[in-house]
Amino acid sequence: MKYADLHVHTYYSDSTFSPEEVLAAAEEKALSAIAICDHDTTDGIQPCIKIGDTKGIEIISGIELTVEKPDAEIHILGYLIDWRLEWLQKKLKTIQDGRIDRIHKMLEKLESKGIKIEAADVFGIAGKGSVGRLHLARAILSSGAAKSFREVFEKYLGFGRSCYVPNIKFEPKEAIEMVIEAGGVPVIAHPGIMRKDEYIQELADYGLKGIEVYHTDHNSSTTRHYEELAKSLGLLMTGGSDCHGAGKGKVLIGTVRISYDLVEKLKEAAKR
Repeated sequence: MKYADLHVHTYYSDSTFSPEEVLAAAEEKALSAIAICDHDTTDGIQPCIKIGDTKGIEIISGIELTVEKPDAEIHILGYLIDWRLEWLQKKLKTIQDGRIDRIHKMLEKLESKGIKIEAADVFGIAGKGSVGRLHLARAILSSGAAKSFREVFEKYLGFGRSCYVPNIKFEPKEAIEMVIEAGGVPVIAHPGIMRKDEYIQELADYGLKGIEVYHTDHNSSTTRHYEELAKSLGLLMTGGSDCHGAGKGKVLIGTVRISYDLVEKLKEAAKR
């Protein structure tokens, strides 16, 4: 039986793991395939393919894009995209520049709360990665201003919290069409975190092809709910650990895995 983890990050976004560490962990968990889904960047795909080839682990090209509604932050996974496309890279560069501006704005909000974090510290943590809230959260923890990631996001950085700043304006329809134009399959990530099922039909009307049913933050009842929703809407089911290396306190890769036949269904959808 072959298994896949279709939601893995590298240090090209907000994971602590290099491509070498990602593939070593995947090999340890006896995974046949993993999808590299970094936030707003595809830089980790080629290095992982190179290492995966030596280990016999298939790398599914992917990306995780963030879009927003007035009352929700929505993450769209794009599977099997052609990451080499010049227009795609130009678009991603614009989004990445917006991420940098967003960090500076959140730092200003934090300072107004009496929490002084140097921008250089956040960008130092991000390294070559597409900078994001998890990097800022790590800087806040290092400063002693909070004791856990949960506290950081519940008090300051979570959607709608006191120091939250929206991403660059990016409409759900645009993100889905972008994935499709790049030859990929758009899937909504971890909807159990979003808890806004009313938007899923709208996203399906725009071309959404699947739901990430299986996820670290989905308990058994949540998983069953999204299995039923996916079936009722005629959407594919995917799943993954959402591993950020040690960035969430423990290494999650392989803790959520799906049978390879679901990967084959993704590939069939991409061909269509």
